[in-house]
Parts: sequence; structure tokens; C-alpha cells
Amino acid sequence: MRGGFANADEALVWLDQLGNVPDAEIDIFEGALALSCINHPGVNLDKYRNHRLRLVEDVKAQHAQMLADGSDDVMDTKIAALAEVFTRKHGYIGDDFRYNDLQNADLMRVIDRRLGLPITLSILCITIGRDLSWPIVGVNFPAHFVVRMDEGGVRQIIDPFQGCITLAAPELREILKKTMGPKAELSATYYEPATNRDTLVRLQNNIKHRQIEAEDYQGALATVEIMKRFAPQEYRLDWDAGVLMARLERPAAAIEALERYVSKVPDARDRRDAAMLLQELKSRLN
Repeated sequence: MRGGFANADEALVWLDQLGNVPDAEIDIFEGALALSCINHPGVNLDKYRNHRLRLVEDVKAQHAQMLADGSDDVMDTKIAALAEVFTRKHGYIGDDFRYNDLQNADLMRVIDRRLGLPITLSILCITIGRDLSWPIVGVNFPAHFVVRMDEGGVRQIIDPFQGCITLAAPELREILKKTMGPKAELSATYYEPATNRDTLVRLQNNIKHRQIEAEDYQGALATVEIMKRFAPQEYRLDWDAGVLMARLERPAAAIEALERYVSKVPDARDRRDAAMLLQELKSRLN
């Protein structure tokens, strides 16, 4: 589903429509652009859509030149072309210095600054690859989103945050242990493709978590409400909304959200946790 929006109001309507679209039809660049557009009313979106086209054309031309120079038409050549254009020509890199800056999760500001989080930079690389019909997907690796390419029986994990380098098991294990502790070990599930909708949810979760850390509960609740537009079946958003409303001293609204969550959540332990919070909130109203 490509974009049909030109401003923030139209982007909200488009995100509502996205909630009913099959995952395979979701264009994650347009999804991320819509989410960014909401925070930048009045900004002309043509600049960002044209930049997408420029990235794709530049990678296509670089790949063709490498083939003309004698490189084999294999996955490593595609990755090298992507790295040359994305990182060296256009200057995209991960923002290690101000990692938690909300601009790093805002696609328009990422394009403006050429700096971003693993997930925003990955969204751009996935978009380039898909526009070129390359076998590329996002990977929901814990705490560090990456990109996967599979071709000719060979698989490579690419990290746009680190200049589109390829990561082998030792590097991935090191990332995992830094974020999840020294006892963490790699699992086959960590290499599974992320759906388009899940990618957009994870993008917004980055913003939500930083807003919560800053005790901006109203901002975090607004982020959750936007997420519910394009991911209406994501029951965990009702939990988030309920907890945030409780922190904002809105017990009646919190109860309503948590009751929706309890009716959907499959895990018995999660239901018990929600039931305890519901009981506490209801006691406040008595």
C-alpha cells in the first residue's frame, strides 16, 4: 500500500486504512513516512519520496557498474553496492553519540540528518532492496534491528547501523550479550523475518519507551493511540494504554483499556497481572 497522503491529517486517515491492509501489501517506507509526517505538519513530503527514488537509482547504477567491471551477479555484490551508496555516497550511519534522541526514530529527520537507529536505517535499506526486487527482509533481532538477504542458498545478516557491514554469529552474539546480559545465547528465532506491521510497531515502540523514560506519559499514550490505528489487533497496546492512563490518573479509562486487554491476552500469567491492576484501579473508584 503506497502513500496517498500529503499532510498530517491525511496521514492519520491513511494509517487507519493501513490497519485493514494485508501485511504483504504494506509499504514500510510509506508507513514510517506517515508516522513521521504527523510530527511535521506542513512539510512537503515530495523531498522524502524523491530521496527514496534517488537511493534506489543510485544503488541500481552502482550494482550495474560493478557487474560491468567484472563482479559476479551474486548477493555479496548487491550488498557491496548497497553499502557503497547508502553509507559512503549518501552518508547514512548509526547515531552512537545521541542514540536515544527521538529524531533517530523519525524517518524524515533521519533522512535530513543521515543519522538513525538500527530500525530506521534498516527500513531505508529494506525499501531500496525491495524496490530493486532483491531478496531482503527485516530481522527482529533483540534490541538491534538488522536486515537479512537470502540468495542461492546463502544467507547474510547486514547491519545498516554499522555501515551495512555483514554480521556473523560471533558479532551477533556480542550484540546480544551487550543488550541481554552475558548469559544470553543466540536462538534460531532471532533470525526470523519481521512482518511489515511488526516493523512499524517496533519503530514506534522506540519512541514510546523513550517517552516513558522521560516521564512523558501523555506523549507515550499518544504514540500508543497512533500505533492502534495501523495495528488494531495488537492486544499489548491495550495494556500499554491502560498502564499509561493509570499513571495519568485516569482510572476509568485505564479500566476500560485493561478489560479489553484481559479479553484478548492468551497468557494466563499476563491475565493475572492485569487482573491485579484492574482490582487496584477499581478500588480507587469506590
